[in-house]
Amino acid sequence: MSASSTAPGGAPELDALLDIARQVVAIATSLGAEEALAGVGRSVSTELTRRDGRIEKAEESRSLGLRASLMVDGRFSAHATSDLRPDALREFLERAVQATRYLEPDPHRRLPDRHLMGDADIAALDAWDPGFAGQDGPIRRALVQDLEQATRAHAADLAVRSVSSFAWDGRSERASVASNGWESAWRSTSFGGGVTLSLEDEGGRLPESWSMSSARHRADVLGVEPIAAEAVRLGRNRLGSGPAASGRYPMLVESKLVGRVLGVLLGPMQGEALYEKRSCLEGRLGQRIASPRLTLVDDPLIPRAAGSSPHDGDGLPSRRRVLVQDGVLQEFLIDVYNGRRLGQPPTGGDTGNLVVAPGTSSPERLLAGLPRAIRVEGFLGGNTNATTGDFSFGVHGVRYEGGVPVQHVSEMNISGNLFELLERYADAADDVWTGSAWRTPSLLFDDIQFSGS
Repeated sequence: MSASSTAPGGAPELDALLDIARQVVAIATSLGAEEALAGVGRSVSTELTRRDGRIEKAEESRSLGLRASLMVDGRFSAHATSDLRPDALREFLERAVQATRYLEPDPHRRLPDRHLMGDADIAALDAWDPGFAGQDGPIRRALVQDLEQATRAHAADLAVRSVSSFAWDGRSERASVASNGWESAWRSTSFGGGVTLSLEDEGGRLPESWSMSSARHRADVLGVEPIAAEAVRLGRNRLGSGPAASGRYPMLVESKLVGRVLGVLLGPMQGEALYEKRSCLEGRLGQRIASPRLTLVDDPLIPRAAGSSPHDGDGLPSRRRVLVQDGVLQEFLIDVYNGRRLGQPPTGGDTGNLVVAPGTSSPERLLAGLPRAIRVEGFLGGNTNATTGDFSFGVHGVRYEGGVPVQHVSEMNISGNLFELLERYADAADDVWTGSAWRTPSLLFDDIQFSGS
């Protein structure tokens, strides 16, 4: 919202946060700050964990804090505090303003031009579950009990060492006020549940697997059965695992893991990396960097989605944008500060929900059409280099021949270069994962180098 006097829907919690943020800006400017941006946030989260039939942990956390960004005599600084009493705020800001005067000037740190700032339609994001009570102890206890029992039922033929189940819910409210007149306030909820399974394997090994589901609204969290079944499926595939022969294989990356692979692309797209000459994508705007099959969209406006928000960290309104279209790089992730340093208009330095359109085949059908392949079900460590695009990840999963699983694999690495990886993108399955800000299906890549035995 823009320069309005009350929060959306007249929510008193947001009105109170807006009042604090306005006070901070007023005090800071009265003390000599040329510009000020105040963000005040409050959150409450509760988590319940059950392990082998007994409640192991019940935890509630609450936070209330302020982050203030100041421009004083052409110098920029950012400060944070959790003491929001009026007297304490003034003392805090007096010290902050005085300390800022000792810094080096940085003219690029100014607030964005007012006409660039604003919010997308907050109501349309549907990020707040009106049924959130914050006192849902019986619901949490029932969920963790049902998750454990369902997991043990699915794993009845396995040597189960331990089952831990967990449930959580939370709410957050945030308000921002800038000295140029921009204001924003919005709130969101989150819910989730999951399970961790520990099994006993030959040689004293204790492989683990997990599965979870989270959502903005309680009704969107997956049911107990699919969460439990997924954890047990992944656990079975850890039993008796070991390295396959080194070589080049088609690679199917499971949907909830795709962000770990395509995330290699985001670092070099950042304005800071471009300015500091640490980006392998420098000079590649408008050029093909991936297979023509790949289109990657950033959409922070999807209702109820984990990565949706009305504005980015600079206060620019959220918008849907195509980052890669048919393999061609369309946009960088340039925030206001680095846009000024680069002499380019800002495009938004944050991402919301990263989307790859699904295909028409299930993961199993994609695998059935291949003489051999490795289905990656987990990553273990790894590193990437934004300057060169080189990467290396430890992986585990299942090796397939003719669509049939023939070996549980672990202790393997994939390595290569970002451009080679993206060029080898071949197809998408139909199983879109919606439990995170990466809303992607399983993706198939051709001819990837695996290092094993």
